[in-house]
Amino acid sequence: MTDTRIRLFREEDWDEVVALEERAYAASGLSEGREALRSRHRASPSTCFVLEHAGGFGGHLLALPYPLFRCPDLSLAEEGAAQEGNGGSNLHTHDLTIAERARGRGLARRMQRHLEETGRAARYRTLSLVAVRGSAALWSRLGYRARPDVGLPASYGAEAVYMAKPLEPAVTDPAFGSSPGAEVG
Repeated sequence: MTDTRIRLFREEDWDEVVALEERAYAASGLSEGREALRSRHRASPSTCFVLEHAGGFGGHLLALPYPLFRCPDLSLAEEGAAQEGNGGSNLHTHDLTIAERARGRGLARRMQRHLEETGRAARYRTLSLVAVRGSAALWSRLGYRARPDVGLPASYGAEAVYMAKPLEPAVTDPAFGSSPGAEVG
């Protein structure tokens, strides 16, 4: 895949990022809009990436430090509470979207691996996300475990599931076993 690369966001990426996010999520009521997306990027520019594929925009990944077992509310922009370095040991994948023309090539998995490498290098211990629109099975195959005991903001809808995984399989984090019910890892 020499015609594919992952890089940090640039200012000129925003129109395509917003358009892709809207195409992916508007029909299900999950689209956030430009300002909310930009606020997630501002919270942690070093963990937000664009995928270039076959000479064009291929997708994006927005991730930010966020306390384990919590997540951003889709209806609110970030106000600095989760600024880079203040989120503790968890890195939250907020949005991973692949452009229609680039789907089916394993690029989402490649971006997720890139985020894992970035997270390990920055010494994060866990990754988390909210699986929407029935995507929990996909994330389970990538090592995430559902945490149905974690409450989510209503903005995600009734079918959303909080999921988390340790960055290093050998890491034992007592927080994963701290709430009754489901276990992660």
